[in-house]
Amino acid sequence: MAVDGRLRSVVALAQAMAAAQTPRDCWRAAALGACGALAGSFSALSVWERERGRLRVLVNVGERAPDEEEFPESETYPVNHFPEITEFLHERWAGGGEWGPLPRPERGGGAWVETAAGPAAPGHGYFHQGASPTDAVLWGRVAALRRRGRGCCVVAPIVLHGRAWGELYVARPPGAPVFDRDDADFATVLASVVAAGIAQTERLEEVRRLAFTDPLTGLANRRAVDTRLDEALEQHRADGAVVSLVVCDVNGLKQVNDTQGHAVGDRLLERFGSVLSLCGAMLPGALAARLGGDEFCLVAVGPTADEVVDVADELCARAKELEIGEGVACGVASTGDPIGEVHSARRLFRLADAAQYRAKAARSLKPVVAGRDGTVMRLADSPPRSPRDRRRFRDASLEDAAEEPWSEP
Repeated sequence: MAVDGRLRSVVALAQAMAAAQTPRDCWRAAALGACGALAGSFSALSVWERERGRLRVLVNVGERAPDEEEFPESETYPVNHFPEITEFLHERWAGGGEWGPLPRPERGGGAWVETAAGPAAPGHGYFHQGASPTDAVLWGRVAALRRRGRGCCVVAPIVLHGRAWGELYVARPPGAPVFDRDDADFATVLASVVAAGIAQTERLEEVRRLAFTDPLTGLANRRAVDTRLDEALEQHRADGAVVSLVVCDVNGLKQVNDTQGHAVGDRLLERFGSVLSLCGAMLPGALAARLGGDEFCLVAVGPTADEVVDVADELCARAKELEIGEGVACGVASTGDPIGEVHSARRLFRLADAAQYRAKAARSLKPVVAGRDGTVMRLADSPPRSPRDRRRFRDASLEDAAEEPWSEP
């Protein structure tokens, strides 16, 4: 490929990775871009899991062998099978990104080439980082190339933040030109572009994580709940999927803060967050979140209303067993119950809020469920119009609780 062509391929690779919306999109764009830039038939991106001493494949693209998945769940290779990359990885890790001695010419710019024919003459074929693999290891890798119908490959280590991150692998079929030293040098350039793209994706993921995560508990935050509910209600309108919302208010938090200090109060919130996460795991795909202050919620899509109520019941029981606090007041609203049309997340929140206030007023040890309690529906149909009216909403529930005999659901 001419210099101009290679420059265009580098730009295209960088642009494709910059446009990626998720880590998977980023990995796939990296592998596809490198495969095209090096005129390969197959490419893979792997990450070094240093604590496990292995390379884990993130994505395979191009002409995959029958045993290769695009996004494999458990395709890994011990790094001791790759003496070249082992030396590189540990050198880069221990050195914090500094090489020590100057790179030697046989390093191929940091990348190396392997062929299905085994070691080849200098200038093309097999050359390495300086460590000499044993015959058994080398021929095992040669056999792997043959088994998967590949004639040669070029491997380029990826360095991120001055540390070894993983490798970029591109292969060509038998009969295609063997990668030469220029290809290896170019693969090293591509690996640097890939590293920059991965760094950008990681930064964006961290921003997203911070934007949608409660810093104290590690649960989702209100922004994440609103997004999830909007998506869930779209699905409900499309195919009737049951959408449920469980809203909880931690009882006794103010007293804990006033008498034992805010550090203990924070610990109560963290402990309840763990309980909420544990119970949420009983509902496949449920989102556990802290709405703010002492308010938490679960969003579930798919499970029946009865299944959600059972989990809410378990949540109340476990919260009551915490060594601090006074349990929780819990309200449930589900499209699987007779609550009328739910056109927006706000409507579902009104119902769940009303049920939670009802539970708090009655000091109920069990969840109160909208649609199974007439008072909840009446409260929800005349909701507060502003945050300042929130107390009036709760006071109405307290008045109802005082006027009517209460029976736990």
